[in-house]
Amino acid sequence: MTWARRAVPAAAAAVAALAAHDLLQRRHALLRNFPVLGRARYLLESIGPELRQYIVAGNNEERPFTRDQRRWVYASAKMQNNYFGFGTDNDIEYTPGYPIIKHRTFGRAVPPSSPAAGHDVWLPCAKVLGAARGRPKAFRPDSVVNISGMSFGSLSGNAVEALNRGAALAGCLQNTGEGGLSPYHRRGGELIFQIGTAYFGCRDEHGRFSLNRLRDVVAGAPVRALEIKLSQGAKPSLGGLLPGAKVSAEIAETRGILPGRDCVSPSRHAEFSDCDSLLDWVELLAAETGLPVGIKSAVGDLTFWSELADLMRDTGRGVDFVTVDGGEAGTGAAPLIFTDSVSLPFQQGFARVYRTFAERGLHEQVVFAGAGKLGLPDNAIVAFALGCDMVNVGREAMLAIGCIQAQKCHTDTCPTGVATQNRWLARGLDPALKSVRAANYVRTLRRDLMKVAEACGVEHPGLIATDAVEMLDGRTASTPLAEVHGYRPEWGLPSAADRAEIVQLMTAEVPQGGSAPPSATAQR
Repeated sequence: MTWARRAVPAAAAAVAALAAHDLLQRRHALLRNFPVLGRARYLLESIGPELRQYIVAGNNEERPFTRDQRRWVYASAKMQNNYFGFGTDNDIEYTPGYPIIKHRTFGRAVPPSSPAAGHDVWLPCAKVLGAARGRPKAFRPDSVVNISGMSFGSLSGNAVEALNRGAALAGCLQNTGEGGLSPYHRRGGELIFQIGTAYFGCRDEHGRFSLNRLRDVVAGAPVRALEIKLSQGAKPSLGGLLPGAKVSAEIAETRGILPGRDCVSPSRHAEFSDCDSLLDWVELLAAETGLPVGIKSAVGDLTFWSELADLMRDTGRGVDFVTVDGGEAGTGAAPLIFTDSVSLPFQQGFARVYRTFAERGLHEQVVFAGAGKLGLPDNAIVAFALGCDMVNVGREAMLAIGCIQAQKCHTDTCPTGVATQNRWLARGLDPALKSVRAANYVRTLRRDLMKVAEACGVEHPGLIATDAVEMLDGRTASTPLAEVHGYRPEWGLPSAADRAEIVQLMTAEVPQGGSAPPSATAQR
């Protein structure tokens, strides 16, 4: 009995000490927000493979990101071992549409053999953004992997700051999302400023677009390009709503709205109503700011894209870049029917858009970016083969800074402080520590893209042609990627001049690999 009386206070003291440690530490947001209790998650995670193997589900059955995919992102972000042992557990032979990347035995590029090779590789875009249209502030993006548009308001300030600091460390761009340019976007990372239907951050007191305020935003932050958001893959043709309870004074100031009131994004733009007036507005923004200007859109009916490409061909006006968002992309909140069934998935949507431009001879004049689960190396490689020049990562970047795929984004109860405006939950996410993880993830993805490019015999992922990828039709058949999407042999690559320039840049920066010293017989 005496022992029991002593043990209970000792146990309580130990739990209290553990709780205090969890509250004060900054490395794990879940433990900081849920001291002691949060440790159950890590215990379950540690035995997760065994539980799934015998009781619940396999490594590739969870959605939207499988356990294997999340494990790869987490390990990459933490600079842990992200290799997998024993061989693939994907059902390759019986999965129609499974992409197979074809390596070359004697390729032009020779991969270095060091395990650490390529981790800090400079991997710029193969095209110069804005050069084709002579924009005064045209530039070559330093990274083919960039952070997708995620607004302050949808994400917490700490999450936005972590991503911005991570972008600065990794040398990539961060898209602001349509919620305006917040103080958390000003932590060193360069930006693409997204202009949505409500013109947050560049609107007047009546909610109308203000060119003067846009000029002020561009002058006061490292904005490198403007992106006009037409729609997004997870909820095309819908507007958006940020409930008044989430509209803090800080969000209100960033967006140019009143605090505490429902914040509505309309479903349509007020500054243009067709392709002709859209291009007029694009040229106005480019002339007034000197920046490259592009559009972001999901893909549904192709009439819009045909009209846009025809006008670009016939009038000389045009967008500098096109971001295609796949229907499998993420969102903070949307009706189930939209997330599940409205807009084409990335591969089909992007291929149709690219083909529309290529048929009119415009594909070499436009920088193409893709989004929709392209933060995974296999998906990204197929995107580059189809003609993408850059890929944007959204939910994968969220995973890198602590997201556990709780799918609570729409409830304001994100347990790791990523997608919430709850101050207690957001405080668990330490921007300084998580920024390093975001940068590690981006660098690792670039490294893997570079390794695959070298395996395909080329110096840059943008040089991977469609003939390097086949799509399995089943156990005994496959179809070349070009045939699947109706591509001509010359499509999917930058212009000859851009190809020559990127090869020169990459071979000057990236050392080529080699073999062991040849034998005397081989030297004869």
